[in-house]
Amino acid sequence: MKAISNLRLIARLDVKGPDLIKGVHLEGVRKFGDPQEFARRYYKEGIDEIIYIDAVASLYGRNNLTEILRHTASDVFIPITVGGGVRSVADAQRLLLAGADKIAVNTEATKRPALISEMAEQFGSQCIVLSIQAKRQSQNKWEAYCDLGREHTGLDAIDWAIKGQELGVGEILVTSVDQEGTQNGFDVDLTRSISQAVTIPVIASGGMGQLNHLDEVIQNGSADAVAMAHIFHYGKYSVADVRDYALKANYSMRKVRIPANES
Repeated sequence: MKAISNLRLIARLDVKGPDLIKGVHLEGVRKFGDPQEFARRYYKEGIDEIIYIDAVASLYGRNNLTEILRHTASDVFIPITVGGGVRSVADAQRLLLAGADKIAVNTEATKRPALISEMAEQFGSQCIVLSIQAKRQSQNKWEAYCDLGREHTGLDAIDWAIKGQELGVGEILVTSVDQEGTQNGFDVDLTRSISQAVTIPVIASGGMGQLNHLDEVIQNGSADAVAMAHIFHYGKYSVADVRDYALKANYSMRKVRIPANES
């Protein structure tokens, strides 16, 4: 069994305007409502972290989650990662001041990798997450995409993960565009290939549909954390269901104090 200091369960919330959304292969989205309410619910249920992604940031040229983030951070006291449309140190600083703990970068970093080094130097590597949206090209080969898996970057996903670590990212969020939203399980080969290529933590995202998928991506994919969306948003499993399963499987996890219900 892979030794993990603390397995992290992460709720991923993709946001379009004021709404939480979810699609398949990052497309064909369904609206779920106020993302802040979902974030608060998952926090109260014992989730370890939250990831907010602005799904339409490329349309506006900037991340528009500032107000949502500010309100969420006022009563959700776990690490919050925010990504989408981050194009500069100033963009990152604005989100950090609004309550983010970590910043995820993708599109701009593929165009200008020096952004990673600039942000790491300013805020520290522990604050920077490289988001890789990967599509399988052939056996054991994936290309990194951007703009919700629609735009080619020409970068090999594994090589890009290695480069990201060299430039100063402290963590990698790897999303399989092929598996995302399908509930058919993670791309374990992709996760394992990136995990074996770097020494920093790797978050697996895209494909969680059954509890045993957790074991597959941790034991066979060497993931350090798992990001989930569909199973939570649709109510297939609660955070408690996943946490109980992980604890029964003897994964090391942080101790959770479930916040008292607010009146």
